[in-house]
Amino acid sequence: MPVDEPPSVGGVRSRLELHAIQELLEAQRRRVTAYCELHRAGSPAPEPSAPSAAEPSLRPSGQEVLDALPVAALLLSPVFGADGELRDALYLTYNSTARAYADLRFPPGSVPPWAGPVSLFERFPALVRSAVPRMLAEAIRQGTPQGPETVEWLISTPSGPVRNNDEVRIAPCGDHYLLTWERGSRLRMAAAAQRLVRTCWAEWNLADHDVEPSRGFRQVLGLADDAPVPGLFDLATTATPDSLPALYQTLYDVILRKRTTECELRLRGRGGRVFRMVAEPVRIAPGGLVWAVRAVLIDVTADRRRREAAQRAAREARREHERAEAVAEVAGVLRDAVLPHFQDELDTHGIEAAAVYRPDAREAGVGGDWYKARKLPGGRLLIALGDARGHGLEAVTLMAKLRYALAGLAYTGQPVERLTQWLNEVACADGSESTATAIIARYHPERALLRWTCAGHPRPVLVRGGRATQLPTPEGGPGLSLGVLPATAYSATATPLEIGDIVLMYSDGLTERRPADPDKDTDRFLAETERCFRETAPGVGHAGLQEYAERLVARLDGPHRTDDATLLALRRISDQQGPARGRPRSPQVGRGCGAA
Repeated sequence: MPVDEPPSVGGVRSRLELHAIQELLEAQRRRVTAYCELHRAGSPAPEPSAPSAAEPSLRPSGQEVLDALPVAALLLSPVFGADGELRDALYLTYNSTARAYADLRFPPGSVPPWAGPVSLFERFPALVRSAVPRMLAEAIRQGTPQGPETVEWLISTPSGPVRNNDEVRIAPCGDHYLLTWERGSRLRMAAAAQRLVRTCWAEWNLADHDVEPSRGFRQVLGLADDAPVPGLFDLATTATPDSLPALYQTLYDVILRKRTTECELRLRGRGGRVFRMVAEPVRIAPGGLVWAVRAVLIDVTADRRRREAAQRAAREARREHERAEAVAEVAGVLRDAVLPHFQDELDTHGIEAAAVYRPDAREAGVGGDWYKARKLPGGRLLIALGDARGHGLEAVTLMAKLRYALAGLAYTGQPVERLTQWLNEVACADGSESTATAIIARYHPERALLRWTCAGHPRPVLVRGGRATQLPTPEGGPGLSLGVLPATAYSATATPLEIGDIVLMYSDGLTERRPADPDKDTDRFLAETERCFRETAPGVGHAGLQEYAERLVARLDGPHRTDDATLLALRRISDQQGPARGRPRSPQVGRGCGAA
């Protein structure tokens, strides 16, 4: 095959590497040829032998020739019918190897004693359904040897059927036909082993380019059964360009350095197979020239693909981990900026506030839950808790939009039902996926009155004297979630608060179980609220309320949770009053974003 135009191999470098491989092989061929010429020229010609006085011995008999064969053999004489078609074959004789085979395979008494020529198919009926009749007919018709072919047949014995598995040949022998066989199981097992472990081997002679392949060589390499076995240079021309340097180095080490070595060989086409090639030198004599290259080729395509897939998965996992860390960092900053941390800023309005937030650890540590409690002009308080759809940055982005929009809208002084309607329009304008639930409330300190609306959210719970009850549904029922339908109207409910009353607002992530049952979830929340109160009533001050909220969340939280969870607790501590205990009046609640 010319180096100038190797099939589908492009690039100057590939051509140079192929040329180097060809030169390496040709140079060794010349060395081996010169070695043979030198030794042939240096050998003295044999002297003519003197004629023997004794007469040569008699020629061996046909039986002696049969017995000298290293394989089992039968001598057959075909029997034809009146129509000239082959009907049977006379079993004329056998050799000693055939006798040894029968003694090994057949229990005593299973085959009648030999008494001279007999019908082959009467003596061994199972052969009629094998390939033997066809092979014999073809040998007669063509006058050429047939086989080897695998012949499987059974013979009945007193101890049960015996399965015979042989490689059979039939060849003309004068007027007769010689049927020879050898145990085929070893050959088939070797071929099966090569197929199962995707391994083959060959020996490439460097002087005459002859190749001696293993039986499964073509199959393992993906070649047709009648395809020529590739020489070493042919193998190089089918390799991918990135395999050529390693192949050249391997051949160099084997041929010139006389070492056993290995390389990885990727073949173009045939599914992009990858082979591990382990090669060793075959020398003319110890310490002499390398006459041939013997190599084992192991198909490692599946292993390499698994390894490459694992490497890709590892790289993707690293990228995902880095992305998750980046998202978590951004989400953490957003969470700290958006979710306020209460101290005692609302005390001057007769209200204490505490909040507990538990992120969904599976989703970068942040979700769509949000809450807000801040002073408004006129001495009233804006209080809200919501849950934006989804997780991660998308959810926290929508949450921030709604939270800041509400903070601005609240300055209009409009009632909470109007604020909720406007907030719904903001969510609808953001897109079909921008939905959220929320409780929007305004506290009137002068009347100790909480007016609130519900937009598809769990209703608040009132704790009075240790008993927990869910606040009644607003007139007309709970409103739709935000972002579902534009121009939706919402109604408000007024809840008067007594000193010591605690109002709990929460997201469904705190109570929801799978399968979901909202009524059971609410009952569980009410029961745990009362149990926590009975065990230890909330202490005085912000710290006492915060401790109670933490205990309640700890009771409701667990590995079952699949969403972030938020609890906002409000407690009426007194009527509206001026700044308490010398603290300066603060215009906002929380840090940074808490004062929108």
